[in-house]
Amino acid sequence: MSQSDYVYAVDLDDLRESGRELVNKGGQAIALFYHDGEVRAVDNRCPHMGFPLTEGTVDEGILTCHWHHARFELSCGDTFDPWADDVPTYPVDVRDGPEGDGAGAEVWVRPEPEREGPPEEHWANRLDTGLEENLRLVLAKSVIGLLDADADYTDPFATGLRFGTTYRESGWASGLTIHTALANVRESLPESARRRGLYQGLVEVAGDCAGQPPFFEQPALDVEDPDPARLKAWFRENVEVRDADGAERTLRTAIDHLDEADVADLLFSAATDHRYIDTGHTLDHLNKAFEALDHVGWEHADEVLPTHVANLANAERAEETSSWRQPVDLAGLLDDAFTDLPDTGTPAGQWTEPDDFQDVLRSDDPEAIVDVLLDAVEAGATTTQLADAVRFAAATRVAQFGTSNEFSDWNTVHHTFTYANAVHGATTRTDCWELYRGVFDAAASVYLDRFLNTPPAPIPEGDADADPDAALARLRETFETEGEVNAAGRAVADCLAAGGDPAAVRAELGETLVSEDAGFHTFQAVEAAFRGADQTDDSERETVYLVAAARYLAAHTPTRREREQTYTIAERLHRGEKLHETEH
Repeated sequence: MSQSDYVYAVDLDDLRESGRELVNKGGQAIALFYHDGEVRAVDNRCPHMGFPLTEGTVDEGILTCHWHHARFELSCGDTFDPWADDVPTYPVDVRDGPEGDGAGAEVWVRPEPEREGPPEEHWANRLDTGLEENLRLVLAKSVIGLLDADADYTDPFATGLRFGTTYRESGWASGLTIHTALANVRESLPESARRRGLYQGLVEVAGDCAGQPPFFEQPALDVEDPDPARLKAWFRENVEVRDADGAERTLRTAIDHLDEADVADLLFSAATDHRYIDTGHTLDHLNKAFEALDHVGWEHADEVLPTHVANLANAERAEETSSWRQPVDLAGLLDDAFTDLPDTGTPAGQWTEPDDFQDVLRSDDPEAIVDVLLDAVEAGATTTQLADAVRFAAATRVAQFGTSNEFSDWNTVHHTFTYANAVHGATTRTDCWELYRGVFDAAASVYLDRFLNTPPAPIPEGDADADPDAALARLRETFETEGEVNAAGRAVADCLAAGGDPAAVRAELGETLVSEDAGFHTFQAVEAAFRGADQTDDSERETVYLVAAARYLAAHTPTRREREQTYTIAERLHRGEKLHETEH
């Protein structure tokens, strides 16, 4: 360390008399303290929220910030409070005065923090702390710090995924689904919103795990070269009798010996052995787990997928509920239909959706719905083709949701839509015939939701002469006032009819999503709509998907935006802005 790196700060006598001094050297606001005969230098900004530490107090070697009472060991800057972070310290040198006779000693400081290690290492450690302590401000700072240090988004994403699958005894929950959904829509978000999306997901994961016991693993079975069909049968039987431990051991064995498609076959088959389990959440969570692995790699499958076993084994089965038995025995109708489905082979995929197919799917005749699906299978429709058609029918229910219904009924159409989206995602991973059952389940749920489109809210045609930018501005305004559901749908339709870029609509919706205190269902609904819009080459269907997203989002905004306030504070601190009027 060169002596030439130090700069004069203050006379020692002045510091000894005042006990503290604030100096600005090299662009750094540095707080100097004289305590117990020693000179110490720390960053004047409290690392928690920026309060000037020269206005704090020092006692027994502890510097206490007066804003939120964060405490720091003065000599090294380490905090006693995990939510506050350590305060950077600076090297000091007490030198003889200009006369060199021991009088008029001076304090010199090197205006470069002593913090060890690269920034990405520091912020990765802070991210761990934020998750462990469920600290939103720490999570926000960590995301900003990591990405500012050029870490790839998959690094903090993987940290959150690993934490959520390790520290929640009951397994995968809504937080990890939100975390994954926001990673999925990352490319649709403006650059400024991508960090917010990662932060929101991590906040949800930390909240899910707070106060929970950890997840303890069951070992794989010690078998050699197991038969895939037998593993599948074992797994399904264990789930059937609600034996989560046996099912987990079988699944871990499958992960050790089978490829991704065969593991997907095993899991999604079990997830559709019963009707519409857990109102669609179980299959949606399971599909999100596979999508999470798309971001971090299949090598993490043994950490992620077993956290779903308890959900599969303990899920409520729709055939056990009255709505699927009375007044129409939907479960029985579907069971009869499944006997007509092929149990082997892959359909030709030459099927083309008939013109009246959507009308039948949204009709009030369950037998006609089942018949048209069976006809489609007979004609060679793949699970993916049928899942795509049913997903669009479900999205239309959301787009035409009547606002005269109870507010909670948004959840009903939402559940069907996100379940249908999950079934579609599952069909892209395995061609197992059992996923036809998931398609039929989704169609049955579309049927059950028919009264929520009575009368259906019209899907706006859109004004081709509208100004697309003005329509986007109108869309933004709808999220500032409660109940602007129909206005939000019209704004999207006008923008697209006038030639506006669908990507701009998604960006506007996505930025609103990650700036609100959105709930689980809102994150799900918007992500599912984005996926549907991305995967269709029909502009009219794309409009319906985005209208559905806008109407759902408008129904659930504005919120208090507490999470956004925390994130904004973290951003301002990172940029070095003042948060307190006396801050230096």
